[in-house]
Amino acid sequence: MNHFDDLPKRNHNHVIEEKAEAAFKIRLSESGSFILQGVDRKDYGSDCQIEVVDQGQATNVRLHAQLKGTERAPNADGSISVEIRRTNLNYLLMHPHSFYACYHVPTDSLRICFAESVLRQYDHGGQSWPEQRTLTVSFSEVLTVEKLRALAALAQSEARSARNRRLEQSMADAADMAGILRQLVPDIQVPQDPAAAAAILSHLYENGEDEVISAGFDKFVAVLGADGDTIGPCYMAEINLSMMGRVRFPERVERAVAHFMARIKDGRYQAGSLHYTIGNAFSALGDELRAKEAYEAALADSGLMRDPALIAQVFKNLGTSLELLGDQDGAVERYQEALRLSPGLPEAHYALGNHYHRLGRYENALVHFDNVVFTGGQYSKTLAVAGMRANTLFNLGDGRGAFREINTLLSQADSKPWVWPWCSRQVANFGRATTDNAVQARAFWQRYISAYPEVSLARRELLLVNFYLREQGEILGTSYTEFQNVFNLHIAHIDKDHAALPWDRLGHWAQDEGNWREAERCFRNAYELEGGHYGYCLGTALNFLDRFEESLPILREQAEVIQADALSWFQVAVACAGLGRVAETVDAYRKALVLDPNYDLAMFNLGGVHWNNGNLNEATRVWQLAVRQFPNHELTTKLRHEMPFVFAS
Repeated sequence: MNHFDDLPKRNHNHVIEEKAEAAFKIRLSESGSFILQGVDRKDYGSDCQIEVVDQGQATNVRLHAQLKGTERAPNADGSISVEIRRTNLNYLLMHPHSFYACYHVPTDSLRICFAESVLRQYDHGGQSWPEQRTLTVSFSEVLTVEKLRALAALAQSEARSARNRRLEQSMADAADMAGILRQLVPDIQVPQDPAAAAAILSHLYENGEDEVISAGFDKFVAVLGADGDTIGPCYMAEINLSMMGRVRFPERVERAVAHFMARIKDGRYQAGSLHYTIGNAFSALGDELRAKEAYEAALADSGLMRDPALIAQVFKNLGTSLELLGDQDGAVERYQEALRLSPGLPEAHYALGNHYHRLGRYENALVHFDNVVFTGGQYSKTLAVAGMRANTLFNLGDGRGAFREINTLLSQADSKPWVWPWCSRQVANFGRATTDNAVQARAFWQRYISAYPEVSLARRELLLVNFYLREQGEILGTSYTEFQNVFNLHIAHIDKDHAALPWDRLGHWAQDEGNWREAERCFRNAYELEGGHYGYCLGTALNFLDRFEESLPILREQAEVIQADALSWFQVAVACAGLGRVAETVDAYRKALVLDPNYDLAMFNLGGVHWNNGNLNEATRVWQLAVRQFPNHELTTKLRHEMPFVFAS
């Protein structure tokens, strides 16, 4: 019966594969960062999926892994070689951070090689590898617990970034999508290899890509470590962004301080440069006193003297800290010293330009702003200078130059959210200063409304610019009735808090054309929205419409409370006269003349009230005063013809 013991032999490869899987599971468990989520039943190219675990929480962040096992002897350099199918590599490359894990039986060790590394090796090797059926994977890196933890952090950071971008776009309205896409910062793919990641980080920093570095901060930390020597550019990029007023991650800047302070203690780096960077970090955090101390420590380092450009930058930043601490004179001295050391230093010119701008010395400010030239990836700073130059040119009366700067800014408005609000403030302040400004302001507001039709301020300013141009004698090419249609289109979108003045200006247009009924309607809308001094125009229009019962209470409030001037009392007198209240009429005209003794019409009208009331002596007395005070007045001529007795001695 021995023939029944003749059983199938177990394939030796299966034994190796089981050992590889067992070793891999143990290493995953030891890391505490992954769980084996599933083994592929149909092996097209991925043996299993592993899921990142974060503080005991499943994350649904999954990586694909291909397990290999071999008993081959190591290569001369200690690496282990395993052949794979080229299609298998293509399969793994469909997902980020896919890798091969190799269990080496003789040494009982696990190795790792990422699919991207295999691709890079062959793509840079000059071989026509896409035509090969098989490829060789060289395993040289040990799959340690630390490596798995770093990989988990990198994968989770990348997954979160991708998720946040996807959800932001999913929740956005269709009209906002283009703007969201324009403001997206490129999502950097950080390689798992520390040397490659460090090289990319250094290159990005040298080219001023602070935003990109900040967006990939957690990825770089996952690969390079939070305290490694090569992570420095990450911290410096975060400091740079924070110094520009974008302190999004203060905890990163605080970690940067500790990081660079530790570098001072170990003595391997130039202390002056490190003190300068630490000063920048404190300044970014708003601690200008400690920033000042750090900058002064940097200047005290004799080793820094070999780098005049850096010394100049330290002086400039020290000046900024002194300025924020209230020492303006000390700040200006440092800015000037910075320019002595580095005459073209843009930050120092910009700082001095702002200083002179605050003092109202706009010519001096413009000289410095014109000398600001930022290079490299500092376009945001260049735009900020253009903004200040626009305001300076407006203050110097150069509206054309100012609008040229504004047009430069608007070319970047889609990616810089601050541009439209800044430019709108400048145009609102200066757009109606001159006719030339107003012509360009009108085009600006039309463009603004096209981009942001819901902004009430833009529509209000567009109407006011048109009214200003009309008042300055500019031909608008439209009648009052035609302009009403334009007005109605915009006024419907203007907040009630901002609508009174446009209604008032439209009322004055109607008044100029003698259309008092339409003027009354417009003035009433202004008065009902905001009250106050708008009552004078409404009361005046009501007087012209002989609606004295309505006008008198409004005009009395103007004369007694809101604007106690001669014009208000004159209109009170007109209303009282229309109601037949002689004594009140006389009193109102007299009050107008007390406030303005040269108010000709008030004096002639006062004489007329006395005449109509039968008080001929008082009428004659008042008219005699009037003709002596206003000998060339048309009413004097009328009195000479109609009432010559007024001129009798």
